[in-house]
Amino acid sequence: MSTDSIIELAPVPVLYVPGEKGQPVFEQAPAAFDRLEAQLSSLKGRRFYGTVVDREYRACVAQEPGDEGLAIARWTPGGKYRRVRIADWEAHRDRIGPTVADLRGRPDGDASRSVIEYYRSRRELQILAPVR
Repeated sequence: MSTDSIIELAPVPVLYVPGEKGQPVFEQAPAAFDRLEAQLSSLKGRRFYGTVVDREYRACVAQEPGDEGLAIARWTPGGKYRRVRIADWEAHRDRIGPTVADLRGRPDGDASRSVIEYYRSRRELQILAPVR
């Protein structure tokens, strides 16, 4: 795993599409992102996130002006997080689960909030695990 750092995430209003609860998360995520992206007029410059809440994957995008009419649920994450970067994440999807498990197992973790995947670019994924 790469080095990690503690960051403060400002509240980010996001829109999300839920996955099919009951299916494995690795199956829910691509389908949820496909449904989310289909509702957006453009993907360019958008900030994408993912999270799991009660075994349901949520494909998220930061809300922007003009998104108000979309029929998508809303959520606002924020707070203190431990960040780990995964380079070339599309080729290393197998690292996501173990990285999340490692971060969740740390003593400073905040189990009351969800881990967030921030898809910074096609080359970098940031795993953000909430800390107290």
